[in-house]
Amino acid sequence: MSLGSSGADVKENRNSHNRRFSKDGGGVGGAAGGAGPDGALLPNGKPTGGGVNSKKRPLEEGNNASSKYRPKKRKKLNEIKPGLQYKLLSQTGPVHAPVFVLSVEVNGQLFEGAGPTKKKAKLSAAERALRSFVQFPNASEAHLAMGRTLAVHTDFTSDHADFPDMLFNGFETAVIATPTDDPFQFQLPPAPGVNGSLGTEFLSPVANGQILVVTAAATPAFAPPSSAKNPVMILNELRPGLKYDFVSESGESHAKNFVMSVAVDAHSFQGSARNKKLAKARAAAAALAALFNVQLDQAPSRQPIPSEGLQLHLPQVLADAVSRLVVDKFSELTDSFTSPHARRKVLAGVVMTTGADVKEAQVICVATGTKCINGEYMSDRGLALNDCHAEIVARRSLVRFLYGQLEALISSSSPSQQALVFSRCDAAPGFRLKEQVQFHLYISTSPCGDARIFSPHETSVEDQGDRHPNRKARGQLRTKIESGEGTIPVRTSNTIQTWDGVLQGERLLTMSCSDKIARWNVVGFQGSLMSYFTEPLYFSSLILGSLYHADHLSRAMYQRITDIEDLPSPFALNRPLLSGISNAEARQPGKAPNFSINWTLGDQGLEVINATTGKDDLGRPSRLCKHALYGRWVNLTAKLSTALRIRTSTPATYHDSKQAASEYQAAKQALTKAFHKAGLGAWVKKPTEQDQFTLAT
Repeated sequence: MSLGSSGADVKENRNSHNRRFSKDGGGVGGAAGGAGPDGALLPNGKPTGGGVNSKKRPLEEGNNASSKYRPKKRKKLNEIKPGLQYKLLSQTGPVHAPVFVLSVEVNGQLFEGAGPTKKKAKLSAAERALRSFVQFPNASEAHLAMGRTLAVHTDFTSDHADFPDMLFNGFETAVIATPTDDPFQFQLPPAPGVNGSLGTEFLSPVANGQILVVTAAATPAFAPPSSAKNPVMILNELRPGLKYDFVSESGESHAKNFVMSVAVDAHSFQGSARNKKLAKARAAAAALAALFNVQLDQAPSRQPIPSEGLQLHLPQVLADAVSRLVVDKFSELTDSFTSPHARRKVLAGVVMTTGADVKEAQVICVATGTKCINGEYMSDRGLALNDCHAEIVARRSLVRFLYGQLEALISSSSPSQQALVFSRCDAAPGFRLKEQVQFHLYISTSPCGDARIFSPHETSVEDQGDRHPNRKARGQLRTKIESGEGTIPVRTSNTIQTWDGVLQGERLLTMSCSDKIARWNVVGFQGSLMSYFTEPLYFSSLILGSLYHADHLSRAMYQRITDIEDLPSPFALNRPLLSGISNAEARQPGKAPNFSINWTLGDQGLEVINATTGKDDLGRPSRLCKHALYGRWVNLTAKLSTALRIRTSTPATYHDSKQAASEYQAAKQALTKAFHKAGLGAWVKKPTEQDQFTLAT
């Protein structure tokens, strides 16, 4: 644009104070006269294009002399409520001094504005509309009042230290920093910038507890670009003077994890990352989300999927806390990862919460492993672990913990009843979890099978989810490969495995972890024997340390079986919270170890199992094997005979005991039918001879 003035320039630059310019190069009113292409000012306050503007005569427009910047209220209104139509109502006055009156309709209300130009009239109408709804305690409520939610197209969970555009998309230029009675203007504390100037974007509460949502003005000279705004800076503008504390440092040398915390309004928020700078940013982002309802967007595939049940915690806060607890416990058990048994590819664990305070969460069990038993080592006495994948071992450890809780109920030397997770059912025999007791399953990577096969890499910011959700391969049941890693789809025909066939060389097939967790979301993780004592028990959360993809994980866990029918009460399709963590775990390269470790609350140390044989290196059975858990079940049924939910004659074998849990078996059958009806394949069972044992054998 030419540096010379024009009639239009004079008309749009009516106040000598309005010589600052927006980032698009135009003056606040829309003209660019007197400024260089970028609309910048020199340090002496003169425009880069020379002193041409100084000769423009100021015209009266009722500006308060104390206001240095003219707010772009029409722009802000259009961002909050796009597509508004302004109508010209009248034009009066002489040709050299016309008066235009325009109106705009917002949520059924008409707002009029007058001015010497149509642009000024539109601005006035927009200002009146904005004044009608700025009295909200925070920005998101103003957006909701206008029928729109606040969103920021920025991902703060990435591990890049340079944060891209981290600003509120509805408030893209600096607010007026002038003490005035105008509700669109208020005093802001100094923000980081050159020579103490204000930054380019702000959102801050006023003295009476209300908040400004829409006031904006031209960018001050030398203000930092929008890319300089990270969550720490934004939170500092809302709550100046906050102090960030270093909480902990954990993780292996190649995958460190730092935790920082910040206290805001008597609430503490934590963030974890691979360095302290990112950890601070994530702590600030957690505070912004919890206290100001400012959601910092992630790619759709990275966003947590809330559960349908009771939600006591913020999803990301819970996910990060559960991850830290499991990793820290594993570090403690392996002498800060120096033990030979710290080698692993997958780590899993279960964390229990008993209320809204995550700080009171407790690690129940920890496990590692990625392999299954070789067919030649199968046991017909229940003495070998068939599946040593970490999440499967973790579930068995959790069941073992629950048996211990039931035994404590009937033990004269049991701890206080307050420490136990079970309480007796009121109107029926059996037990249930106490209120607010929840179990959260953590896996360091996505479970093998359907959840992992289509998400082999971390999602990018641009990832918009599954682009091919209807492909036939999606949702298929898959089996693990004996003596190897990975999974293959099940055959379309019903596959029956036989004991002699496997011993003669047929590969032993084991259902994938994705499929097993999907089954837990229907029949519960407690298993058929535990259902004699308790109602179905479901995980409240499934948290992944890496390779989290919302579409693929939700499909694998429950979406592919939403049409399940004929589930007996009290079984239901569980939809737990699904979430990744802020600091995704680094990939574990190299060959997977042949061992699996497990630890359960109350154990003195780790148990190490050879995943190939299903026993320890001395040939002793695991404390998690079928035979061991069955022995505890037999003892409990004898002592709690009056409290059993299932009344039956004493079963002869382990298999008979499981089959007698008729409601559980009906729920499992309904699941099998749901998979078959959806065309996803048939569930592959182990040879029946495996379960034909008694404690005497």
